[in-house]
Amino acid sequence: MKSVGVIVEYNPFHNGHKYHIDETRKKTNADCVVAIMSGNFLQRGEPALVSKWSRTKMALEAGIDIVIELPYAFATQKAETFANGAISLLNALHCDEVCFGSEHGTINEFIMTVDFMKKHQETFDKYLKEAIKEGNSYPKAASLAYLSLSNDEKYLDLSKPNNILGYHYVKAIIEQKSKLIATTIKRTSAEYHDEVFTHTSIASATSIRKALFSTKGNLDEIKNFLPETTLSLLTAYYDEYKQFHQWEDYFGLFKYRLLTSNPAELALIYEVEEGIENRLLSTIKVSTSFKDFIERIKTKRYTWTRLQRLCLHVLTHTTKNEMLNIKENKSASYIRLLGMSQKGQKYLNLIKKKVDLPIISKLSAHKDDLLHLDSKATQAYLSIFPEPLRSKLLHDEYSTPPIRYNEKNNFFIQ
Repeated sequence: MKSVGVIVEYNPFHNGHKYHIDETRKKTNADCVVAIMSGNFLQRGEPALVSKWSRTKMALEAGIDIVIELPYAFATQKAETFANGAISLLNALHCDEVCFGSEHGTINEFIMTVDFMKKHQETFDKYLKEAIKEGNSYPKAASLAYLSLSNDEKYLDLSKPNNILGYHYVKAIIEQKSKLIATTIKRTSAEYHDEVFTHTSIASATSIRKALFSTKGNLDEIKNFLPETTLSLLTAYYDEYKQFHQWEDYFGLFKYRLLTSNPAELALIYEVEEGIENRLLSTIKVSTSFKDFIERIKTKRYTWTRLQRLCLHVLTHTTKNEMLNIKENKSASYIRLLGMSQKGQKYLNLIKKKVDLPIISKLSAHKDDLLHLDSKATQAYLSIFPEPLRSKLLHDEYSTPPIRYNEKNNFFIQ
């Protein structure tokens, strides 16, 4: 069986994602599509709209055959680390190809740019340090440093978010000496950061979430941009839990975390650097919401996304020491299986003897330092629910087997 990987968040799954899956199948002629999907917290340092289990069902109904969780330690980090973790999992699963969406749309320039940057790494690092010293955020400084190296049109525009991710996927493939073949599909109609609808059926996940929260859970305004299966699962989630997740739901717990910590304790948290712990502590005392807090501490140097990730690590109490082995190894140490179709199960049966990493179907059956971070993240994600629901959901997280999807009859077994 030929397999292709996609690296996703599905927050939530929308028509653009369905287009990506369909085009990926056409372009690669793959029999099995494997999704490496972020768990309950995402790369921009925010909670997923609905749980990873609900998003797994969205993916399976839309044509994904296997859903693997990208561990928290990779899913909530900058593009390079995010890409390393995802590519390492596709390698472990012996995927033949990886297909990602990008603003650029053709793969050759990604490969050329990775090669170009490798040859000019020392000069790039010099420009980068200069740009950071001028007070720019890391993403802005990196973009300026890259522009200082070359304005040649044959190289990528690395100011675009999906081009940046794609660049790091290709870079990770090369550095990990992977046999993965990279290919890309051009994004259509909506940009990643678009906050308003600009098309009749395709919209960014950002604009969909914004509309959803502004209408307090009313799905009417977004229904044209989502498959029926996503609409049904979102409705079911809201009916059962009476909410969609956003940072404001966690502000009380986050504020408690800060107010019961001292500067020395905060300095141990991952991404708390350069004395910002003192600013966090002074600002939280006068902040009335998460949005208010971020707006007060945001500077040219610290982007909204970086601050959200920092705050997330405070919320989950993720320390620098806990993240150390990520920086050293750059790869996942287990495969957390969230769901599979019948075709996906067939693929796993074919490759399981060749897979070197443990495939985890139940959290309670395995111990791992990175898995411990996933457990803490789940506890934080579920903390906003009342008892006894919270304890029930936490128990389910440890005992629930992967979701199995019968694509012929359209039903789930969990």
